[in-house]
Amino acid sequence: MVAAQTARPYVAPQGDEEIKLLMILPAPILSAPFRLGLVAMLTAGGIATVRPAVAQTTSGIQLAPHVAVYDLKLASSRGKRSLESVRGRIVYDFSGSACEGYALKFRQVTELDNGEGKVALSDLRTTTWEEGQAKSFRFKSENYMDDKQVSTVDGSAERARASVAVKLTKPEDKKLDVGTVVFPTEHMRRLIDAARAGQSLLELSVYDGSDDGEKIYQSLAVIGRKIEPSEKPSEAAANQDSLAGLARWPVSISYFDKSKKKEDDDPSEQTPVYVISFEMYENGISRSLRLDYGDFVVDGEMTSLEVKPVKACK
Repeated sequence: MVAAQTARPYVAPQGDEEIKLLMILPAPILSAPFRLGLVAMLTAGGIATVRPAVAQTTSGIQLAPHVAVYDLKLASSRGKRSLESVRGRIVYDFSGSACEGYALKFRQVTELDNGEGKVALSDLRTTTWEEGQAKSFRFKSENYMDDKQVSTVDGSAERARASVAVKLTKPEDKKLDVGTVVFPTEHMRRLIDAARAGQSLLELSVYDGSDDGEKIYQSLAVIGRKIEPSEKPSEAAANQDSLAGLARWPVSISYFDKSKKKEDDDPSEQTPVYVISFEMYENGISRSLRLDYGDFVVDGEMTSLEVKPVKACK
């Protein structure tokens, strides 16, 4: 789910202050600073650094069409923009197959209270479609704050032999080349493939139409040891027959702004824009979310899950 769909903070004026709003864009979804101990990570297992010119196939991976609901709450708050409470909900509606492509309808509504009488309500609505072999990608997102639209992005991306070409219609007509990147659903499939192969690290450049449609994230995923199906999850929604026999892995993904990275940067000194952690099932469903935005951390509990049948390819 959110692993492959990135999220980002939106900073909106509130009087003389600014409140960092949670807005999760499906991807690679989901922010901010803490140091990465890459040296320790590298000794834990294999690393796969992939910069494909064209999409690579991931055999044997069948992503499950599903609708998942996650309830959000504040786990901790620190730094200059401390919050008294956070509450909200994510609705994640994923459908499709490798034959017909993958569609996603995503919405996150989040209320943030700084404890001083200032409450902000953010609402992110996103729809995407990704071709089954990651050859093309369409995206549209709308951001609202306190019921007022603050931004919209609409565009498409096509994979050529050497790179990905993007065409935007909103916020303005524009064409750009984003280089060798993966799209959100392909990112999830690569994560599952790496987990099954016993790899502990996966580094990929991800494009999902974030921000104004021009953002590219460098992602670093840390994959933990396999959790056997016999170890039951805590949420009632995850204890159902459709997940009962599936393995899962703890995953943490740090997202870096690629435009700010220098070629000679020491990875251990880089600061991620945000970090998302979760448990990933081998069919792409995620549970036990944690979104780290630096100033505050939000947990997401799966409260509802409907797994849909996969349509057979014609």
